[in-house]
Formats: sequence, C-alpha cells, structure tokens
Amino acid sequence: MKKIEAIIKPFKLDEVKEGLAAIGVKGLTVSEVKGFGRQKGHTELYRGAEYEIDFLPKIKVEVAVGDDKFQAVIDTIQEKAQTGKIGDGKIFVHNLEKIIRIRTGEMGENAI
Repeated sequence: MKKIEAIIKPFKLDEVKEGLAAIGVKGLTVSEVKGFGRQKGHTELYRGAEYEIDFLPKIKVEVAVGDDKFQAVIDTIQEKAQTGKIGDGKIFVHNLEKIIRIRTGEMGENAI
C-alpha cells in the first residue's frame, strides 16, 4: 500500500480530482498549504508599498492506494496537474505499513 502526496497549483484541483475519480480512486484528502521552491515568491504593490510574497498558495492532495493502483494515480496526477510552467508541484510516494478504518476495524486494503 502506498500514500501519495501531491503538491499542485490550486486551479488544477478539479482536474486532478475528476481524473482520480475516473480511475476508481474512492477518496482523497485536500489541504491548503503554502510554500516555495524554484518558483520563489513575487513582489506585490499595496497602497504604494512593495511587499515580498515568499510563500505561494498550493494544494496538497493525499491519496492512499493499493500497490496495483499507485502508478496509475501518479500518472493521472502528473497529467492533470501539469501546466508546463515553473511551480507545477511535486509528487511524493510513501510506503504504508498499516491502514485501519476506525468505524469498522477493517485493516489493509479493505480499509482504503
């Protein structure tokens, strides 16, 4: 089992969500996050004063999947989130040792 975390541009969320639903992903977690990498920040002008915006708004999408589906999830996220411009984001893959559904006590892939 794998946990996939993807940091993407906010306006790409709907495309990613629909793409994941199309390949059978039943659930995901979404968080609003801020960060910077090679994209860096930018300068904005407000009431005559310049402000440096270091951290840019991003979306973190987290998905837990079985080993048989994780490559399809990665491919879908990469395809749907890509704009070809700097700041498209990153995908991280983690191995999951155990998953437990709190309500029923189901474990492993049955809990996904």
